[in-house]
Amino acid sequence: MADNAATTPAQKGILGWIERSGNKLPDPVFLFFWLIAGLVAISAIASLLGWSALHPTEVDEATGQARVIAATSLLSPENIRRLWVEMPATFTHFHPLGYVLVVMLGAGVAERAGLFGTAMRAGVRNAPTFLLTPIVALVGMIGNLAADAAYVVLIPLAGIIFHAAGRHPVAGIAAAFAGVSGGFSANLLPGQLDALLFGITEASVETVFGDFTANIAGNWYFIAAMTGVFLPVIWYVTDRVIEPRLGPWNAAMAGQGVSPEQRGEAAPAVSDEGDRELTAPERRGLRMAGLAVLFVVGLWLFFTLGPGTPLIDETATPEARLTPFYQSLVAGFFLLFLLAGWAYGKAAGTIDDHRGLVKMMAGAMEDLAYYLVLAFAAAHFVAMFAWSNLGLILAVNGADFLGNSGLPSWALLGAIVVVAAVLNIFVGSASAKWALLAPVLVPMLMLLGISPEMATAAYRVGDGATNIITPLMVYFPLILIFCQRWQKDFGLGSLAATMLPYSIGLLLAGLAMTIGWVMLDLPLGPGAGVFIESPATIQPTGPAIAE
Repeated sequence: MADNAATTPAQKGILGWIERSGNKLPDPVFLFFWLIAGLVAISAIASLLGWSALHPTEVDEATGQARVIAATSLLSPENIRRLWVEMPATFTHFHPLGYVLVVMLGAGVAERAGLFGTAMRAGVRNAPTFLLTPIVALVGMIGNLAADAAYVVLIPLAGIIFHAAGRHPVAGIAAAFAGVSGGFSANLLPGQLDALLFGITEASVETVFGDFTANIAGNWYFIAAMTGVFLPVIWYVTDRVIEPRLGPWNAAMAGQGVSPEQRGEAAPAVSDEGDRELTAPERRGLRMAGLAVLFVVGLWLFFTLGPGTPLIDETATPEARLTPFYQSLVAGFFLLFLLAGWAYGKAAGTIDDHRGLVKMMAGAMEDLAYYLVLAFAAAHFVAMFAWSNLGLILAVNGADFLGNSGLPSWALLGAIVVVAAVLNIFVGSASAKWALLAPVLVPMLMLLGISPEMATAAYRVGDGATNIITPLMVYFPLILIFCQRWQKDFGLGSLAATMLPYSIGLLLAGLAMTIGWVMLDLPLGPGAGVFIESPATIQPTGPAIAE
């Protein structure tokens, strides 16, 4: 692997500029620390200049007018004391932290027990040749629930399966990469990413409007529809654009487009584990995992519809009755992944006893070590942004500006899609980008009557589309190695050029879907719509934004 990587030529043109510019950026953890330093300086300047805004929801009891919120310097004695005294609480109360840790306790068991990998192999191994591309793409998008497993299991497996079907293996790798990474937010079910992003959304709303509970299923209908929209795009680009460009596999074998084994060379360290037949224990494990999933679904239906309806608040207003159900979904996904993984592991022989189960849960927490460091930095950035009042001031003034601009809602959300896609080329972490954007974007759009769920959905569309063309994407070098297994001269530019049609197609399709969703005012998920009633008691001075 190292030899192949060493021969990758230096890139020129736009790809080279992207690679050089992105490599100059600090690690996302230190990016947040630098941003905190900049935030401190800006807050001090803003305080001296007297920046202020009228609070959108609070009234001064003495005057009866909207309360004036002034910029506060983070170098004030109160904020310095707050930083050092409240540091543990600032970190542990960061909403995404609890959501992600709980979901990953279960998902880590399912991954380590082998459930995710086996399920993906079962999904694509015996696919008909004609349906091979859409099945690979669909399993890739669903495989996002498995996080890293989708990259290391499905993508190389897709190349092997395409090769076995007489098709170009690089086309299979490209289709799987487009599904797993380009369709990063598309899925049939909410999962770890929903817990992560909506935790940040919740924290961003609370910095301005106080208590708010995010609904982890708030984008469920949207991401399911995204799966249906992205699937034909990946299918068309693979079969009509990429594979014809690569040429027939047999013809490619005349050159360097052959596997290392056929060239008589040692293959890169890429496992063929995914190509073997499912064993009887694995099949039994999948059946038991399916029963566990049905059990959890039935249990939640019982809690929702059964005696006492513990997940329905019968005393609340009609629109708030299902709030306990939405709040329970994080725990529901934890239990679903945990029991399905345990059932699979016991049947397949990958979990011996409860000690093995606990060890897998502990291992899942070890994998989150980097995320914990990132969350520490992001939590303090978000908290200090709120302490300075700059988020509220920017949100109110930004809403005023956009209201005066007369831009319709679909145009604003379309712009967010594009901005997220461009930013994603340089900052790959979905949580890092959303933690930067959400504290301003979410409250600002709420003041314009656009829901936090819709803001999150628009960000997700842009976040995935450019994953597959940036060399800064953490798995990009690994995908290059998978391709070089079959085509030795396949370089970084080759991979970026191969994935560019997917990126353009997914971005345009996602943008069109977002605009159409807003114009039709379709529900984004259970209890979540595109528009909300603005929480402001005093609306922005500009004209109402068009819906």
